[in-house]
Parts: sequence; structure tokens; C-alpha cells
Amino acid sequence: MTVFLWGVLPYAAFALLIAGLVWRHRYDRFGWTTRSSQVYESKLLNIASPVFHYGILFVLVGHLVGLFVPESWTDALGVSEHAYHLLSLYGGTAAGVLAVAGILMLIYRRRTNAPVFRATTANDKVMYVFLLAAIVLGMVAKLAHSSGTGYDYRHTIAPWSRSLFTLQPKTELMVGVPVLYQVHAVVGMLLIALVPYTRLVHMFSAPVQYLTRPYVVYRSRDPRQLGPRPDRRGWERAGS
Repeated sequence: MTVFLWGVLPYAAFALLIAGLVWRHRYDRFGWTTRSSQVYESKLLNIASPVFHYGILFVLVGHLVGLFVPESWTDALGVSEHAYHLLSLYGGTAAGVLAVAGILMLIYRRRTNAPVFRATTANDKVMYVFLLAAIVLGMVAKLAHSSGTGYDYRHTIAPWSRSLFTLQPKTELMVGVPVLYQVHAVVGMLLIALVPYTRLVHMFSAPVQYLTRPYVVYRSRDPRQLGPRPDRRGWERAGS
């Protein structure tokens, strides 16, 4: 089971991610969207959506730093283990709370607004379950092992994560990891595999081209210079 969870499942999730992205881009390009329901309701969406997106962005950045920045790098910058633990604990918890609050508001909006609820698919429901579970499990795991210097995942989970990219996964590092962290990692990998088949696929459609495209120039027209508009054939003035 150890080899399957930490040596096979990560690559299976990545393979499903890539295959799903290729399939969606090739056969469902018009479905590559968030399927926005803003036309049905926008007041709550304008609050919930930014809260969720800022929260999940901070969560992703925190995971990238925690898993892929070695401890030697933070030591070289003068960041002590205690300071890193406090930043990870309070910063990660705040980001998680922000993301969860946004998700709950989005779920409430979908459940209480009839048109939005009718536009909700089975994939959306599965996505919300895995997304909420991954974030909550991460916070619970962190808070459950927060005493003292906390659980130092940079000696186990982080090296295991980096070893996946060398195609030599160090599965033995995950044997002694607390169960909550293990469940959080498994749910996270399943969520990665689900991304292409849900509305989360839009995260791969960042408008990078806007950085290099030419400006669109808008000019106002002076109505005094337009003159009268000629009548078109086949149309008559109202009341004539």
C-alpha cells in the first residue's frame, strides 16, 4: 500500500491531469470555461468569488513554498525553524479560512438561488466535496500538530514531493507521517486528477496574452460631426 499511495498514485493523478487537459482542449474547447452563473445572481458572487480566489491562491503559494523550497534555503535567508513554523501555522490557517469561507458562500449561493442550483452539475458537487475536504484536512492536520515547533514536514513530505520529479520517489519517507497529513495528501492528489474534468480547468487559462497584445484604443465620437443618418431601404419612419 505504501508503494501504491506514494509511488504510483502521484503519477496516476498527474497522468489523468495531462490526459484530461489534452482531451478537453481537443474535444471540448468551448466547454473549457468556468460556466459562469453571474447572469443569474451577482451580488453574493462579487463577494464570494474574490474571497475564494485570494484564499486558494495563498494556499497554493504556501504549498509550493513549503514543499519545494528546501530548509537550507530558508536557513540561508536567516529564517529560523520557529519563525517558519509560526508563519506556516498562522499564514496557512488564515489562507485556509479565507478559501473555506469563499467556498461556503459559493455553495450557499448555489443552494439558495434556484437558477444557479439548476445550473449546478454533478461534477460541480464532486469538485466542491474534494476541494473543501483537501483544504479542511490541511488545516486540521496543521492545527492538530501545532504544539512546540509542530510537525516538521520539511524532512518527510517535502523531500518525498521533490523526489517525484526525479522519477525516484522516496516512499519510505511517508511511512511515519501523521495520518491526517497522509489523508490530506491523498485527497489532494485525487483533486489534481479531477481538475480537468471540472470547472477548475479554467485555472490553466490565465490571460497571459494580455501582457503582450496591443492596446485597444477607444475613441468617443462627436455627434455633431456625424450628421443625419440616411434612411435604409425597406424601412419606414414610425408614424409616417
